[in-house]
Amino acid sequence: MALSNSKIMNIYGISQDPNTKNYIIVLHYAEGGSFNNWLNINENYKYFNWKDKMQILRYIASGLRELHRKQIVHQDFHTGNILFGNLSSKQNSRIYISDMGLCRKVDDINQNNIYGVMPYVASEVLRGKPYTKAADIYSFGMIMYFVAAERQPFGNRAHDHHLALDICNGISPEMNELEMPITYIKLMNKCWDLNPENRPNINELDHSLSLIANNKLEIEKAEEYRKLHLSSLKGDRQITTHPQAIYTSRSLNPFTENLPKYNDDNSECLDCAITNNLN
Repeated sequence: MALSNSKIMNIYGISQDPNTKNYIIVLHYAEGGSFNNWLNINENYKYFNWKDKMQILRYIASGLRELHRKQIVHQDFHTGNILFGNLSSKQNSRIYISDMGLCRKVDDINQNNIYGVMPYVASEVLRGKPYTKAADIYSFGMIMYFVAAERQPFGNRAHDHHLALDICNGISPEMNELEMPITYIKLMNKCWDLNPENRPNINELDHSLSLIANNKLEIEKAEEYRKLHLSSLKGDRQITTHPQAIYTSRSLNPFTENLPKYNDDNSECLDCAITNNLN
């Protein structure tokens, strides 16, 4: 798979529906749609080998680096906002980071509303801490999970206050360690660290991705496993998603308002919050 150099989706203009008064943002057209949709088109997942997986992740990381270099935080970073220019994995493809509406300068972030796709939102954000570059890195770790497992994180459960509490307690998605390189798993876990300061920055992340991509032994082992289990992978993709697993961005405030606020020095007792929410 060959990739172009464009990484951030172009915005051409803004308009307003004269009847509903709703605003419309005019974007560059991405024929392949979102990452999740693209994977299902023409059974692209069959050809989504580990060389392509690592290439796409490094490409997405490069786009995120452009934002972070300009001191911009995406704030709504998930697979629905990763768009593909072409339908087929066999074509040269453009990949874009889109939906920049929530993007803000690091020093201009207001945390009145928690908005996004719950599995992709960092624990400290769910607990009221402002979005940071480290929160984007947490989201990138979930994108890594989607790339490796080819399924959404926490697709088998409701995205409600119970999941929010579990995320704040450090839960990670179920994974088969045989289907991905060990160094890849270690990097994901670093991205998901409950302490934002322990997560890699975007430059460290890109460097680690480069090392994994060049680890021929681990990549070939993961690719061999992928090829041997293509039939089961198809079955995994047909598993019904929980009806309350929501992968479009929305306000998460109803599920987070009773969580104890994040404290840099003391993470507090989340078990107390669980008891309060169940009562």
